[in-house]
Amino acid sequence: MGNVSRPRDGGTSHDGTAARPAGIREVAQRAGVAISSVSRALSGHPHVSPAVRARVYEAVRALDSSPNRVARELRSRRRRAAGVIIPDITNPFFTSVVDGIEAVLRRAGYCLLLTNSNEDPERERENARLLRAEKVAGILFTPSGPDSAAYRELAASGLPMVAISRLPGGAVDGGTVDCAGGSAAAVAHLIALGHRRIGFVNGPAWSSSVQERQAGYEAAFRKHGLAVPTDLVLHADLRQSGGYHAMRELLTRRDRPTAVYVGNNLMTLGALEAIHEQGLRIPKDIAVVGFDDLPWATSLQPALTAVRLPTFDVGASAAQLLLERVEDPQRPVRTLVLGTRLVVRASCGGPVVQLPGNDSRLEEGVCA
Repeated sequence: MGNVSRPRDGGTSHDGTAARPAGIREVAQRAGVAISSVSRALSGHPHVSPAVRARVYEAVRALDSSPNRVARELRSRRRRAAGVIIPDITNPFFTSVVDGIEAVLRRAGYCLLLTNSNEDPERERENARLLRAEKVAGILFTPSGPDSAAYRELAASGLPMVAISRLPGGAVDGGTVDCAGGSAAAVAHLIALGHRRIGFVNGPAWSSSVQERQAGYEAAFRKHGLAVPTDLVLHADLRQSGGYHAMRELLTRRDRPTAVYVGNNLMTLGALEAIHEQGLRIPKDIAVVGFDDLPWATSLQPALTAVRLPTFDVGASAAQLLLERVEDPQRPVRTLVLGTRLVVRASCGGPVVQLPGNDSRLEEGVCA
């Protein structure tokens, strides 16, 4: 019996029935490469080796398909839109993150559907369902609580997703910053200036990023052979009001702190409000370091020392992870951790110097 070849697009098989032309999955299997490699090879992506590109085109020819038809299938497999769920639209951190997300998605031909959970788990769940109903290709999100029903439903649906900043448990891609390293640098700077009673206004204890900041705070004391002043660690709600009330409580202590490290930008504003309300002078009466450099930090009096975060790059990296997940749903889970830098200004006293930072792109938690 002779060989039976696959008919071209629009042809028929030998039994007279219409034949389905080879699609991207068959091409990938024939070439022995991932679907994402077929996509890159057919789109002329520069980071595809000549050998892989040749195998893809050979598979297309062998299957009697058409590169244009396979490329059309790639485009039709998903809607060119991605959803984003952020927990606080008023926070400059997330404003910059979304800017990075949008830049990457726009270059890839995607539009962005943005929603705000306002730190409300039920609203987060509603937003996730809305985005799924819109048939988005994938979702980028920051959990608003320790037991995210929205995350569980998204995971069960199989929709590609990437967590930002706060990373839930389970096999999900994530993009974040080195919270532990940044916090350790901030507290070490205060210790070097002679402070021992260093207060810490941190966020809710369930958050992965909050836990990492706590670990960095404690690590700095232990590295210098000092006891961790756990009585000076307070947890607040990540809002300006939370920072204000936590700082007021610290200032009522009989042995109040001589310095304070605050775990996010909005809480730093609240802490500064409480300090000024008490008539205290910065840094003479109390030194201050914030986590996440405020856009207007140099306009404050005195200018604020802060841990600078690569917020735009966090968003851009997370968006790239999502695009990769959409193209290749079977690839290993990845967590990208970006470095931070302590920017020393006048709010701590002592010399204003440029300290070394960790600006590298780290990768952790790669698993099958």
